[in-house]
Amino acid sequence: MQKREPVNQAGVSEQASRAGNRVDSDGEDGRQSAAMTTVKVGEHLKWAPIPAHPGLYHREIADAAEADRLGVRASSVLWERIDVGGAVLPHYHSVAEIIHITKGQVRLLCNGAWRTYRAGDTFHVPAGVVHSVRNDDIAPTEQISIFLPSEPNVPKNAFFDTILVDVPLEER
Repeated sequence: MQKREPVNQAGVSEQASRAGNRVDSDGEDGRQSAAMTTVKVGEHLKWAPIPAHPGLYHREIADAAEADRLGVRASSVLWERIDVGGAVLPHYHSVAEIIHITKGQVRLLCNGAWRTYRAGDTFHVPAGVVHSVRNDDIAPTEQISIFLPSEPNVPKNAFFDTILVDVPLEER
């Protein structure tokens, strides 16, 4: 069994406090408060069109400023919807992109060829690689697109640790 770490009343672990993780203050004294979980409620996020791509809409789950507050490297995380007949036109980015299809069937321009993929499939697109996704379904499709900086000589990544804490589960 993994070690359990104590947390304060706000649910902040001692490790997070020691690491100096902070968010902007909402207190009256202007001081920064300890790290806090923030929530974006999906039903309150508006679908915004991306005019360069027909039938493509997005909700921004996390932007670069939010990534900065979390202390991570990310350009954007988008929840995207492609309407019937819509497409993300062929393009490339200065960042790497991970696209996870969550709803429906799409066609992906993958390494110069069009291929069919479905909900549950994930694409890893390196920076500078031309790609395109189009709806290949009878209903709108949805995907999560994660845009990550791509840099030479980055440190090796590692799987994350999970430390259990002594906080009772909420009763039903």
